[in-house]
Amino acid sequence: MRAFTYGSRQNFKGFDDNNDDFLTMAECQFIIKHELENLRARDEKMIPGYPQAKLYPGKSLLRRLITSGVVIQVFPLHDNEALKKLEDTWYTRLTLKYQPIDNIRGYFGETIALYFGFLEYFTFALIPMAVIGLPYYVFVWEDYDKYVIFASFNLIWSTVILEVWKRGCATMTYRWGTLVMKRHFEEPRPGFHGVLGINPVTGREEPLYPSYKRQMRIYLVSLPFVCLCLYFSLYVMMIYFDMEDWALGLHENSESEWTSVLLYVPSIIYAIVIEIMNRLYRYAAEFLTSWENHRLESAYQNHLILKVLVFNFLNCFASLFYIAFVLRDMKLLRQSLATLLITSQILNQIVESFLPYWLQKKHGVQVKRKLQALKADIDATLYEQVILEKEMGTYLGTFDDYLELFLQFGYVSLFSCVYPLAAAFAVLNNFTEVNSDALKMCRVFKRPFSEPSANIGVWQLAFETMSVISVVTNCALIGMSPQVNALFPDSKADLILIVVAVEHALLALKFILAFAIPDKPRHIQMKLARLEFESLEALKQQVRETVLNNRYISLANDRKHNSEESLSAFPSALRLSV
Repeated sequence: MRAFTYGSRQNFKGFDDNNDDFLTMAECQFIIKHELENLRARDEKMIPGYPQAKLYPGKSLLRRLITSGVVIQVFPLHDNEALKKLEDTWYTRLTLKYQPIDNIRGYFGETIALYFGFLEYFTFALIPMAVIGLPYYVFVWEDYDKYVIFASFNLIWSTVILEVWKRGCATMTYRWGTLVMKRHFEEPRPGFHGVLGINPVTGREEPLYPSYKRQMRIYLVSLPFVCLCLYFSLYVMMIYFDMEDWALGLHENSESEWTSVLLYVPSIIYAIVIEIMNRLYRYAAEFLTSWENHRLESAYQNHLILKVLVFNFLNCFASLFYIAFVLRDMKLLRQSLATLLITSQILNQIVESFLPYWLQKKHGVQVKRKLQALKADIDATLYEQVILEKEMGTYLGTFDDYLELFLQFGYVSLFSCVYPLAAAFAVLNNFTEVNSDALKMCRVFKRPFSEPSANIGVWQLAFETMSVISVVTNCALIGMSPQVNALFPDSKADLILIVVAVEHALLALKFILAFAIPDKPRHIQMKLARLEFESLEALKQQVRETVLNNRYISLANDRKHNSEESLSAFPSALRLSV
């Protein structure tokens, strides 16, 4: 593996001047997008012909063209032939098989391919939890010792699957050439703005923005806004509990069939409200993070993910924690967990895939009717494709998809000993999620520009943090069970100490497992070490050749100087003959 440069193109395997397939379509799109986004104004004050579109040095030209309405949209068209081949091997045949991850990467790029690889891996990883959890639900095992076994398995399972994913991810990205991407001198993101100046590290001309202004925006505006949203989320949660009390009181008074059904209505309404609040907050978080004006795309994504994860975690799980540790109502906890999980999965499938697909099909019929009425001398096929894809939704990245899996992982791991059936519902959802997500990528959304990736980024840390929290919650729930409390009828302090000790021991075991399993397979480590060794050897050889060339030039200059001095002592006739 080497970083590709056009100057050394002949050294690369499979390169041919007449070969258009050496770079994948996704890699070509990434290069084009990179060049477009890094076109910035220098001395121009406005866009020619559009005096209202003001410019200043360092402003991204493409973004200004879009915001001023000169450019409506920028997106790559689908390649119908390549897309048809991809669909035939991906989701059109509903069979249990592995996804063509390499083909997905070649068409959509590494970032989207890694998401589908993680979705497939996570779905199969959930199957052991689902298989073990089914007997607990079917036979209604309430003995605490059986739940201890299940919770312990959950701990080992959540740790091992995340560590094994790192190894599989490293194998894939090494094969794709993105594992050792250099991010040390990442270029400014397109939305970054500031006064045009010289970067003191790279020496390049780019926008500069004082960090203290960014910090003031974060701590004086963004942080208070996030805290206000968290407070509002807790307020809505208390309204939900008031609705639960009302439904329960109504059922106890009449105890009819419709009141028993009514018991589930507050949870369903609350689940829908949670989804709406999550989506509204997402837009606000994106606006705030963009307004903070982060220089790097990685910093922008980290701040956005942190904002959204904190709110979504509290919004989705605060009611469950309140039921478990304040109300201590395990029956209500099981009911609420099941309702939230199933309702959120159904809503996500409808809102993310099926509704946009139906709207897109309806719009496609309208476009074809207009084309039939349009009797112009144009390439109707290309025109139809442009018009159809122009009206498609814009894929905003894998953020929402990873967030859905993150919340699903929380439902499965946090309260596994209360509702063991959660993993089974997650497996059923994810088998359809693979196909529905593939459908929306190919037929619902515009084709996104590709982005190279070495891993799933900060989401790996998010999943690992959730697994740590799950250890604490499961230990606390087992410690609260009547069977365990019956063992310590006189001293609750001893019970708390034992639960804390067990929790610390399990956390220690978790970190030992994480340390014992290498992040990269042995053969990948060897290849990376070999690559580093060859790079050092090539650098040594280059330095050696440079030194020898300089010495040769110096020696040649000395000899020339000595020859001229000796020749100056000879008569001119002899010098000419020489």
